[in-house]
Amino acid sequence: MIENDSKLSIEKSASGRRALVFNARNKNGIKIPQHLLRDTEPLLPELSELEVIRHYTLLSHKNFSLDANFYPLGSCTMKYNPRINEIVSSLKNFEDLHPLSDDACAQGTLELLYHLEKALCEICAMDATTLTPAAGAHGEFTGAAIVKAYFENKGEKQRVQIVIPDSAHGTNPATSSMLGFETVEIKSNEKGQIDIETLKKALSERTAMLMLTIPNTLGIFEADIEKIVSIAHNSGVVVYMDGANMNALIGILKPGDMGIDLMHLNMHKTFSTPHGGGGPGAGAICVKKYLEPFLPVPRVIKEKGMFRTKSDCPLSIGKIKSFFGNTAVLIKSYAYILSHSNDSLSEISKNAIINANYLLKKLGKLYPPHNREYCMHECVLSCPEELLKNQVRTLDVAKRLLDFGLHAPTVYFPLIVKEALMIEPTETESKETLDAFIQAMQKIYEEGKYHPETLKKAPINLATKRMDETFAARNPDLRWESKKTCSSKV
Repeated sequence: MIENDSKLSIEKSASGRRALVFNARNKNGIKIPQHLLRDTEPLLPELSELEVIRHYTLLSHKNFSLDANFYPLGSCTMKYNPRINEIVSSLKNFEDLHPLSDDACAQGTLELLYHLEKALCEICAMDATTLTPAAGAHGEFTGAAIVKAYFENKGEKQRVQIVIPDSAHGTNPATSSMLGFETVEIKSNEKGQIDIETLKKALSERTAMLMLTIPNTLGIFEADIEKIVSIAHNSGVVVYMDGANMNALIGILKPGDMGIDLMHLNMHKTFSTPHGGGGPGAGAICVKKYLEPFLPVPRVIKEKGMFRTKSDCPLSIGKIKSFFGNTAVLIKSYAYILSHSNDSLSEISKNAIINANYLLKKLGKLYPPHNREYCMHECVLSCPEELLKNQVRTLDVAKRLLDFGLHAPTVYFPLIVKEALMIEPTETESKETLDAFIQAMQKIYEEGKYHPETLKKAPINLATKRMDETFAARNPDLRWESKKTCSSKV
C-alpha cells in the first residue's frame, strides 16, 4: 500500500489498524492438519476500511479511461461500450450457469451462441463461425491451425509458407510462426497497398496462406482486393483476412463477397466489448464451407428444436479453449448486434471513416500524413521536420498530450512509417471532442517549434512525471512487501 507522487513515498500501513476482524473460533470443529498451519503471522498491510477505499478511489482517479477521456489509440479501437451490454451479460441465468452444465440446462446460452454465430456469418458473408478464440491473436492462431490442417488433409504438406504484407498487424507473423509456418513479407507500394507484381513473385507451390489486414495498418483499403484474391486462389492459396479493422467495413462490405476464405473478428474492436487490461476478449473465426470441418470443438448445433454441443468432428483441430470461450464477452457482442439494424451498422463504419478523415484533413498540414488522399477508420501521421530538428520526437508529442487530458495515439507503428502517429477516433466521438484534440495537437506543434523543452519534459501536470520506460519494463515492481514486522492477527 504505497502511494507515489513526485516527492515522496508514503507507507500507509500502520500496526493495529483493521478493516475487518474475523472470528477465530472454528464453529464446525474442523481439524486443520498441523503441517498446513502457519508458523508465523502473514505479512499483510494494516489499514482501516476508509483508508483502503480512499487509496483505491484515488488510484482510479489517476487511471486513464475511455469513460473520462478521449482515447484515440490507433489499431486498437478504444470505443465506448454501451452499459446495457454489461447489464445483459450479468443477468442471473447467464452469470450463474456452470460451464459443465448439461446441454438441457444451458439452452438459453447455447441458443444465444448459435444465433451470434449466424449473425456474424451474415455480416461477413461466411458459412460457419467459431466463437471460442479468446482474443484476436488467438483467432489468428486458430485460423492458421485450420489452414495447416486443411492442407495436411489434402496431402499438400509442402505448403509451409504464409505471405504477409508489411502493412499487416504485427501479430500476424508471430501467430503464423507459432505453428511452424515460414513467413514471407512483401513490401507495400507507394500508395500503401499490395503491389500486384511483388505478390505474384512471392506466391509459389509452397504458399499455404495469404494473410491480409483489411483495411491495413496504414488505414488504407486494398483497392485491388478482387485481383489479389484471384491471383492467390489461382495458386491454390487460402486467403485470410485479419478482420480486426472491421469497424471500417461493417454494414458496407462483406469480406466473403470479396472472396475471403477465412477471417477473424476482434469482438472488442467492432462489437463493443471491453478492450484492455489483459482480457477477457474474444476473436471469433468465420470460414467458408470447405473449411468448416476443421473448426475447433465443441460446436453448437440445433436439432429437433433443441440446442446441443457437438464434439465428434473427425477433421477438427480440436479444443483451443476451455468450454465455449469467454461467453460473458460474447453476450455483450450479441446485445450490441441486436441493438442495430442493417442501416445503423453501416452508420458505424461511415461515422468512423468520417471522423478519421476529418482529423487527417485538419492535422495533415502540420503532421505529415502517410496518405494525403483518404483513409478509412484511422489515419497515420508523423512528427514534422520542424520538430525533429529541435530534437522533439513522436514520443514527446505523445507525452505532452497527456497534459491536455487526452490519451496519446499509437506511436511508432506501423513500423514502415518513420516517427508514426496512428490515430483512430472511432465512430463514438463527437465533433467537439475531435476539435479539442485538434487544438491540442496544434498547440503541441507550436510548443515543439518554439519551446521544445516543454515537450521534452512532458508530462508536466500529472502525478507521475516522465519515467524511464526501459527500466520500468525490465524491472517491474508488482507486489506489496511489508517494510516492517506485521502484527496482524487473523
